[in-house]
Amino acid sequence: MDLQLSGRVALVTGASRGIGLAVTRALVDEGASVVAAARGITEELAGMARSAPVHPVAVDLTEPDGPARLVAEALARFDRLDVLVNNVGAVRPRTGGFGSVTDEDWTWSLTVNFLSAVRTTRAALPHLIAAGAGSIVTVGSVNASLPDPGVIDYSAAKAALTNFCKALSKEVGPQGVRVNTVSPGPVETALWLSEDGVAATVAKAGGAKPEDVVRGAAAQSVTGRFTRPEEVADLVVLLAGGRAGNVTGAEFVIDGGLITTT
Repeated sequence: MDLQLSGRVALVTGASRGIGLAVTRALVDEGASVVAAARGITEELAGMARSAPVHPVAVDLTEPDGPARLVAEALARFDRLDVLVNNVGAVRPRTGGFGSVTDEDWTWSLTVNFLSAVRTTRAALPHLIAAGAGSIVTVGSVNASLPDPGVIDYSAAKAALTNFCKALSKEVGPQGVRVNTVSPGPVETALWLSEDGVAATVAKAGGAKPEDVVRGAAAQSVTGRFTRPEEVADLVVLLAGGRAGNVTGAEFVIDGGLITTT
């Protein structure tokens, strides 16, 4: 299936690993050129750039001027912008309960999970409108509608992000820009599985093993497993392309049946 992305220029945030790296690879496979932004450039991303139309940019999107600098570099490199994939996100499990979550914790979570996408979208939007058929796909989380006290600030930030995208879709749809969100459940990435990821943090607080935490989380899904980064990427890239040309203001959940409500 031709997703109508050949010759397009996409900007992907959080592109150094996990979902962002998978999205970058999938966009390249569809014929797009990609500006791949990350706070640090991994060897995997650098290797991709040596053999594909990928331009890595090291930038901290929690800095207020980071998103504008990123978009400026994207335009300097490719002179246009057709697709924005907001993928930056991070979580710190709050094993001490709500009372342990400080103002600084709230500010960190809202900045990395919400404001970074708002600022990047604001910087990119005029150029997406100028492209005539721009697309914004934002990677959210099932926690936007599945509040969890263990990640209370992350859940609130992702809920704000989903609401923002829906509202924006109504404003910019008539100008030719589509805005959609993809909300994964647990995914096989470092966010969950690294030495300081969700599983290890929760396990340490509860005296369990990380693999037991992962097994328990996977068991909550109908499929009994985590989603793979490539599966999220395939959905993101479908929404980014012209074959989904009348899809906007929509949220697509990919969680193996974790959420049971309609």
